[in-house]
Amino acid sequence: MRESERKFRIIFDESMDGLILWNETYQIVDINGSAERIFGLPKEKLLGQSLFDLFNRLEKKKQEIINHIDYVAKNGKQNSTMIIKKNDGRLRHFDYSTKRGIVDGLNLTVVIDVTEKVEVQEQLRKSDRLNIIGELAAGIAHEIRNPMTALKGFIQLLEPSIRAEHSLYYDVITSELARMDSIINEFLILSKPQEIRFLEKDVCQIMQETIDLLNAQAVLYNVQINTQFENDLPVYCDPNQLKKVFINFIKNAIEVMPNGGEISISINRINEQYLQISIQDEGIGIPKDRLKRLGEPFYTTKEKGTGLGLMVSYRIIEEHNGTIQVESEEGIGTNFKLVLPLSKE
Repeated sequence: MRESERKFRIIFDESMDGLILWNETYQIVDINGSAERIFGLPKEKLLGQSLFDLFNRLEKKKQEIINHIDYVAKNGKQNSTMIIKKNDGRLRHFDYSTKRGIVDGLNLTVVIDVTEKVEVQEQLRKSDRLNIIGELAAGIAHEIRNPMTALKGFIQLLEPSIRAEHSLYYDVITSELARMDSIINEFLILSKPQEIRFLEKDVCQIMQETIDLLNAQAVLYNVQINTQFENDLPVYCDPNQLKKVFINFIKNAIEVMPNGGEISISINRINEQYLQISIQDEGIGIPKDRLKRLGEPFYTTKEKGTGLGLMVSYRIIEEHNGTIQVESEEGIGTNFKLVLPLSKE
């Protein structure tokens, strides 16, 4: 019996899932280390507490637990899911299941953190949507480009006569045609994988070249760009593709500050394998309910935007085996964090 109890104790304490033992009066009898980490409370404070208070203390989940326990009382077991907002603001997703009468007078609740699984499923969903829109983009772009070519050709033929009497109209027509052509090009980038020529390049140099390119636009908007780069950060990348991503993010940062402000750009090593590029603006920020939709086709927070620039940027970073994280607070600004792998021998 002692040997069996010792084995049970080892399994209980070392389990990677959160385990909670509670009695018929809903008092917590025992809890393992994983459950302590999930709920952010030490075992000493949890023993003897009500099971309902444990969840209610975190996020007003008492009614959910009551419904869960009522079902267990009638049917012996139940599986449920729960979303809890942690102190750092992140949402954590949990699956939890309860079995009544696991031993005499004791019931067992198992809590599993499935946040990473949910995030992967969300990424797959977004990736599937990108593939679908890419297939549609190819057909749409080609259908539009054919009449566009004819329009541009005739406008060029008529340029001498139109410019003489209607120069303003001519400028508007040509600028709008150029904008349409730019959108079509972005469609075509989405429609099929682009040939990427990987070279070992200093990411700080690529960023500095991008900043030099956009400095004139920043001055017009009364925006100052501050930089802080760590030395010797080589990456295997397509420099032109990466520059396109940097242009998209910096232009967005400039445009969300029409009254001026500062953009802070930093590049530093996270560890031996990865570096992080941070582009922080002082704009109006993005509401939390909109953050998760960034990168979706045609979703944009700008009045005249198409959402394609950000969508293309997500695809390029994905092709470079990197990730994009967005942190934003309304009234303070937005921080885009790009993580890329460092080149290796």
